[in-house]
Amino acid sequence: MSELLKETTVILENERALIRPLSPADHEHLLPFSLNEPEIWHYSLSRPDSAESLTAYIKAAMDDREKGNSYPFIIFDKQTNSYAGSTRYYDIQPTYKTLLMGYTWYGGDFQGTGLNKNCKYLLLKYAFEDLGMERVEFRADNSNHRSLAAMKSIGCKLEGVLRNHMPDGHGGRRDSAILSILRKEWFDFVKANLEEKL
Repeated sequence: MSELLKETTVILENERALIRPLSPADHEHLLPFSLNEPEIWHYSLSRPDSAESLTAYIKAAMDDREKGNSYPFIIFDKQTNSYAGSTRYYDIQPTYKTLLMGYTWYGGDFQGTGLNKNCKYLLLKYAFEDLGMERVEFRADNSNHRSLAAMKSIGCKLEGVLRNHMPDGHGGRRDSAILSILRKEWFDFVKANLEEKL
């Protein structure tokens, strides 16, 4: 399954969003966010906040895709006709039919506009209905209340918190909240509830 993803050009879209594979050429589309919106990276473990670090960020994402355990995307907002941010599938485990969805960020102008719900709908639909996943997991800094609220609003269930889990990027360590959506939940109610919000 990870080999399938590795060799497939995944393009997901609806009337609001276009999600396509990230490529090195997308550096120019994402650079304005790196240079002008440092607040985006406050809770991020990796901080592409300069031209050089963005190059490294994209290269690392491409390397992980080549290994078959990650699939990074760039997000295009059809409503404003502009690039809005990035997200990815990662820690893809075909044997267990699980993956994580994360490394998600949007420029300030796109936050709270409904774009994220459209993207999550498309990505979850593909994960459960095309890739046959049984579980999609999400992680976030437990102090990132905005991100946690967004995850819960799309149907994620909080499973617990990994205490003192990893460096927080500010010289300390963070607690990581673990959330998930299961295949049965997607078909029973999450999909329909999300469709109503789009």
